[in-house]
Amino acid sequence: MESRTIFTIARQYGSGGREIGQKLAQELNIPFFDKELIALSAKESGISETVFEKADEKVTGSLLYSLLMGSFPFGSAASPISGMPVNDMLFLIQSDIIKKAAKVGPCVIVGRCADYVLQNTDHVFNVFIHSDKLSRMERVVQEYHVQAEKAADFLTKMDKQRANYYNFYTNKKWGDLENYHLTIDSSATGISGAVELIKTAAAMKEGM
Repeated sequence: MESRTIFTIARQYGSGGREIGQKLAQELNIPFFDKELIALSAKESGISETVFEKADEKVTGSLLYSLLMGSFPFGSAASPISGMPVNDMLFLIQSDIIKKAAKVGPCVIVGRCADYVLQNTDHVFNVFIHSDKLSRMERVVQEYHVQAEKAADFLTKMDKQRANYYNFYTNKKWGDLENYHLTIDSSATGISGAVELIKTAAAMKEGM
């Protein structure tokens, strides 16, 4: 039986959440959305993809973004989204794209508060990927080329950024167990093991 599930994946930085999501989507032959949402948002709004990349999964009241908005208007002057800070605009556009994707069928969505955005949608399975700090430090050094002596501080900064973004837009707490159907320590399971756990648990939830 084919999966009907829409998977949302929240993740600690460096835990392998994106890779797990990609592998899951590949094995189930369903669409995958992560950074792809930025390109789709830029196309839908007409705003530079570079502007959205700088605002992605961040909360800020920076004057820079307000000034940029003057150069990249969205919609008509009467539109409620016109004149919004870039971060708020991106959240709303991505949320709309996420909802549309979920209506089309099964998919994997990484980050972007997708569990919150789809909280009233059927067949959603919310996952949180975490890992021990040493494993995450090794990953960001090897894969993202962060200097080893800066890896610990970098992880703390990125996790705080993701937590602030999630907490701000959802009024929930990032990483709270109650927000997810399944949490996985990827340092214990590995990437492939995490994918198998997600598939098995989602199938059990769907009664397949």
